[in-house]
Amino acid sequence: FSTEGWWKPAGPKFSPEVHDDRTITFRLRAPQAERVELLFDEWDVVPQTMQRDTGGIWSLTIGPGEPRIYQYKFRIDGFETVDPVNPDVKAGTTIYGSVVEVRGGEEPRFDERRRVGGEVHLLPYRSSSLGQLRTAWIYVPREAVEHPARRLPVLYLRHGGGDFEGSWVREGRVAAIMDNLIAEKAAVPMYVVMTNGLTDGSWAGGSTPEGIRLLERELIGDVIPLVENRYPVRRDKRCRAIAGLSMGGGQAFVIGLRNLDLFSAIGQFSAGILSDGTFDYERYIPGVMEDPERINRELALLWIACGTKDPRHAGHLDTVEELHRRGVRCEFHDAPWGHEWQFWRLQLHDFAQRLFRNNHQ
Repeated sequence: FSTEGWWKPAGPKFSPEVHDDRTITFRLRAPQAERVELLFDEWDVVPQTMQRDTGGIWSLTIGPGEPRIYQYKFRIDGFETVDPVNPDVKAGTTIYGSVVEVRGGEEPRFDERRRVGGEVHLLPYRSSSLGQLRTAWIYVPREAVEHPARRLPVLYLRHGGGDFEGSWVREGRVAAIMDNLIAEKAAVPMYVVMTNGLTDGSWAGGSTPEGIRLLERELIGDVIPLVENRYPVRRDKRCRAIAGLSMGGGQAFVIGLRNLDLFSAIGQFSAGILSDGTFDYERYIPGVMEDPERINRELALLWIACGTKDPRHAGHLDTVEELHRRGVRCEFHDAPWGHEWQFWRLQLHDFAQRLFRNNHQ
């Protein structure tokens, strides 16, 4: 046994290799393959054929790409797989693909961490409604780290179907987005609390009325008291908001409207249950829509958003029209994206800037 040769400079990255001009080279060692394709990006995916060299290595250079976070996979003779040499993957209830990041250079992206900022804590708890041990992921802003007695507001942020409680940190880049906004004084310092929105092991069980009720009991009975006992957070509704994407957007919309005494703002990004034309207000939020003046009085902000490429976009337009018809004030936001993380990062970035502005001390 010998350690000779262990310590030497690292060689160039095999795959993916991001070049200074923002082009990206992908490589895959597959000498027995007949055809290899790159499936690049999360929504507008177009298969691109890779070329094989004499050593059995397939490669393809694409771009230059705009600075942002991209997802990709390889298709090898019809079989789709992640990049075996890239440990950065998008994962939730399954592994969806590999991830590559094109940095912003002299002008860092809004979701690119630029400085040492806040922290992310993992806080175990027991869900009394589900009878499970679970873990909350909590973004703690730098102001709270440096001034631990200062009371700050809280955003309760929910993930989508097929994701998990850490998805907003890993794929959503919550820490980078919030660090940058707070440092720029574009958003007030706030905690962001993220918990698991799945109930029964299925991909989207947290979208049913029964599932949302269980999660509502967990949030109100277990999570909020835990956070308010462990951290010096503001405890009045003016300093408490709820938001989420896809399945979590539906949860935020329903739980928020059912508890107007607890939340002052609601953010709903791309929820499926609100976009299929069959949302039953009386089943999900009984009695709430009968008093639109109360909703308008209690909520400082009701934010609804969906990408224009998302099949749910038309349904969201109908939902907003229905809310306006009923006399409920809300804002609608869209942009040319699909049902994908880049849109949700942008929504968090914009939504967070609107929170707690008149109540921060």
